Amino acid sequence: MDANLRFWRAEGQSFFQRFLLWADALDPLLLLKSSNEIRRTRLSILINEKTLSEPIQNNQTKKDFLLSLSSVHPDTDKIIPVIFRPPAFMPITLPLVIISSVQRHARHSFFWQFVFHTYTTAFTLVNGNGTPKAQGYSLQQKQLLLGLGAISYSACVGALPLAFMNRYTLKNSLMHLVVRKLLPAPLLGLTSAFTVAMVRSPEFDNGIEVMDRNGKVIGVSKKAGEKAVMETALSRAVLFGTTFFLPEVLMHCVQRARIVKNPHALGPVRMFVIMSVLAGMLPVSFSMFPQCGEINRADLEPEILSSTEETVFFYNRGI
Repeated sequence: MDANLRFWRAEGQSFFQRFLLWADALDPLLLLKSSNEIRRTRLSILINEKTLSEPIQNNQTKKDFLLSLSSVHPDTDKIIPVIFRPPAFMPITLPLVIISSVQRHARHSFFWQFVFHTYTTAFTLVNGNGTPKAQGYSLQQKQLLLGLGAISYSACVGALPLAFMNRYTLKNSLMHLVVRKLLPAPLLGLTSAFTVAMVRSPEFDNGIEVMDRNGKVIGVSKKAGEKAVMETALSRAVLFGTTFFLPEVLMHCVQRARIVKNPHALGPVRMFVIMSVLAGMLPVSFSMFPQCGEINRADLEPEILSSTEETVFFYNRGI
């Protein structure tokens, strides 16, 4: 079992523990660390690694692990490209979310949602479970094709309400409320979950590696892959659904209470609210489920169970 997963098992048992870890691991300053520094830190962790069965007390060791968690893939042991590391997620998605939320024309909405889903899908692909294998075809090519289809479909679905409204010139207040205020949140949440499920579908089609408590790989499980993908898809739906819905509610309250007197100041206030919600929801969504996922013996395939007496198995859930 990789050191990152051992660390998550020891330090991330509860939602609150995971939230605090992600709050630190999502620090954008970690993106400034060089590849050589990451390799040295990773080597130091591997050399000094103990059982990690108890919480780590050494502050420097925790800092080393935070750099490892934010920069190294636990399945491949490779350094993640800078723009797809977890600390880069908010700085890149924030402007895309803001731009997507203010579009008035379907064509522009389609373009910006296409860009948004392209990045989030690529992020999901890079940070997913890296253990699925396939025979007879390229797994990467399949994921790229599925991802491109999911991105195009999601961008079309996201732009459809505006296209419908503009095409039939439905400008009444009720239609404006539905299209501009109510639909974007569930649509973005559902399409974000859809892209995760599509690009990571090889994980439940081919299965992912599951391990015992000592880190020994026991076998490949499609059921564990399905559990990992569904949990990640749900967390992504909660992240972006809330990021689109909550600012609309808060801005409605601000306008009703007339807290902001100058109408020109509503734009900057709206951007600040979106940024605050996304900054808070990102560690929340990443913390909803353990990174080192668990699956019970009763939920695994019989062919895996025949080789061990373990009752609980572990796997990398991915992000």
